[in-house]
Amino acid sequence: MSEWNAMTYQGKDTILRVVREQAAAMFAAAERPGAWEAPTACENWQVRDVIGHLVDTTEGYFKAFEIARSGGSQDAYGLTGMHERAGDSAKSFRDLPQAELMTRVRADLDQMMALLGGLSEQEWTSLIVPHFYMGPVPAFIYAAGQLMDYGVHTWDIMEGAGRAHALPADAADLLVPFMFIIWQSTISPDADLSPFSIGVQVGGRNAGNFKVSISDQGMSYEQVSLDELMALPAVLEFDPAAMVLTAFGRINGGTASGDPALVDRFLNLFYRI
Repeated sequence: MSEWNAMTYQGKDTILRVVREQAAAMFAAAERPGAWEAPTACENWQVRDVIGHLVDTTEGYFKAFEIARSGGSQDAYGLTGMHERAGDSAKSFRDLPQAELMTRVRADLDQMMALLGGLSEQEWTSLIVPHFYMGPVPAFIYAAGQLMDYGVHTWDIMEGAGRAHALPADAADLLVPFMFIIWQSTISPDADLSPFSIGVQVGGRNAGNFKVSISDQGMSYEQVSLDELMALPAVLEFDPAAMVLTAFGRINGGTASGDPALVDRFLNLFYRI
């Protein structure tokens, strides 16, 4: 269903709608009485730091699009240092009053949704925008980035609150295709890249069977038939939320079959962001 594949222009309206929904859920959670300085699932982050992170990240996106439209470039910081730098940047907003920071994050969201909503079909996939951490990426990656932040960090806030909860299906389904990119981008520098292949089966609206191959060139993946999947030496099966939360290092999810040593190697290839 192309409307659920945000890597295509047909998925644009869907992902922007779901970003709005997840943002509304985050803002409601952040404004609950007593929530502002409550812990989250992000180590040493309070709820107010999640909001600060959204402000920092989104306002960085505005600068990135300005650079892209002016024909400029920007060196990538790299993902390995993102956790520490993003944490420091998020906490830099702690001195701002809650009302001021919430007003600012809402204004940033509106501006970002207008920017993404105004992209043409060609721009959605062909406008290359420098991402601060990842380097040059197609514009649609920024919509995915907003959904990752609002979707996964809302889960973080709810996790910190200590109540049973779940990642909404719409957010998880849209994020599934991007989790392969997250894995490709977060292989540990000292990982053992001696070649092997493993299967990944995922459900939801972006369901599929995938062969994931590791080599000294990194990680590649391709969609395969069920027969081809089952012929692989090991298979990991995920529902959409489990795949997203596992790729982001929030949980150790999935159902493993086949060679346990390969499963262990694959799941421990990546650093967590």
